[in-house]
Amino acid sequence: MNLNTALFINVNIRKEKTFLDRRGDGDNFKSLYRYTRENVQWITDYFLHDQEDTRGGALSNVQKMKTFLRYVGDPGFQVGVGEDIGIHQTTACKTIWYVCQKIIEKSNDWIQFPATEEQFREAKLSWSRKGQIPNAIGAIDCTHVKILRPHNHPDEYINRKGLATFNVQATCNVNDVVTSIDCSWPGSVHDSRIWKNSSIYQVMYENPAGALLLGDEGYAIAPWLMTPYRNPDTPVRVNYNKIFCRERVVIERVFGQVKRRFPFLQNTVRMATHRVPSMILACFVLHNVAKFLQDEDFEGDDENSDGPSNVTFSETGDVKIRGRNRREAIAELLSR
Repeated sequence: MNLNTALFINVNIRKEKTFLDRRGDGDNFKSLYRYTRENVQWITDYFLHDQEDTRGGALSNVQKMKTFLRYVGDPGFQVGVGEDIGIHQTTACKTIWYVCQKIIEKSNDWIQFPATEEQFREAKLSWSRKGQIPNAIGAIDCTHVKILRPHNHPDEYINRKGLATFNVQATCNVNDVVTSIDCSWPGSVHDSRIWKNSSIYQVMYENPAGALLLGDEGYAIAPWLMTPYRNPDTPVRVNYNKIFCRERVVIERVFGQVKRRFPFLQNTVRMATHRVPSMILACFVLHNVAKFLQDEDFEGDDENSDGPSNVTFSETGDVKIRGRNRREAIAELLSR
């Protein structure tokens, strides 16, 4: 072997890059990407506007957003999304997580709970335009999102139905807009415990406007959280329960709307456990964006409830009494 041959053998020749064909959208754009074409462009410009880089065949911002939306809009796998879009599974994985991070960076701009007396007054006024329960500003409930059984502390994620889940608490206003969300709790944790440890519990406890939320019977009644009567035994209480259930169902409707737009949340989420809360949060942010853009909801059953928790964490005696007294006063008012 001569010197020239030896040098040729040791040269590390860079492999030529190859790019998959990027596929078209066909006639099913909204079913694929969960928004109209115009709104996908708006979402892209808003969340990814300053991140454009197409050097070396990189995905454009629109292609990145479509990759993310295709993933959360389909109960399949990243490899299938990559095949649909025309990219490798590794690229799909990195792109999905990148877009998720960009969305949740602006989550506080889209999901806001009242914090001042003026904001509470505006929220009460908004509810009164459609509802009958006085001083209500929204409804609260939890929904479960199924995940792969984690390797670490798996029993903490097993809910009462024997499924590995995250238990997601949310509140919404009368216009189906999410006003708070907590998606950090494993499925074994009961709704009431999440509520008692949430940041909005303290806000409602201290709220100066006398505002209240509507919750199901799994929650403990309080002056700031109304619940239905378990066994209504008078016409006044029956009437209260009827109106209450009709108005509280807004939160179940929101869960249904989110899960229909993003079927990713209806099926088993197949990704690392620590990333799941961020993906859930991103979907709820995009739900509020859809409301802002007036992007039509997907059809289906409006109600999406996992039912009340089997355990209710009681408030202290004084709080419970004041809550019951307020409920009686509201029931009497609604019966007039």
